[in-house]
Amino acid sequence: MFAIIETGGKQYKVQNDDVIFVEKLAAEENSDVEFKVIAVDGDDGIKVGAPYVEGATVTGKVLKNGKSKKITVFTYKPKKSEKRKMGHRQPYTKVQITAINA
Repeated sequence: MFAIIETGGKQYKVQNDDVIFVEKLAAEENSDVEFKVIAVDGDDGIKVGAPYVEGATVTGKVLKNGKSKKITVFTYKPKKSEKRKMGHRQPYTKVQITAINA
């Protein structure tokens, strides 16, 4: 059984006990979060929502809030002696899927 969820403007295909990295959520560690379900695959086939499946939820447990590795952003304009170097660390939330309720 799997489900397709939406969070942070992205879609993820998840199963029970999967660990995923999503955009930072406003949730503390060891708390439960629920996600919107776009599609779910069960014993009776695939159910696709318009836009979401009614009555279906995916529950996950927040394992960690953190930041990913630093990336370097370098912009310049040729022949103008104009350049800028910046760094960025994207925040994320590590979530373990605990239950898919169809």
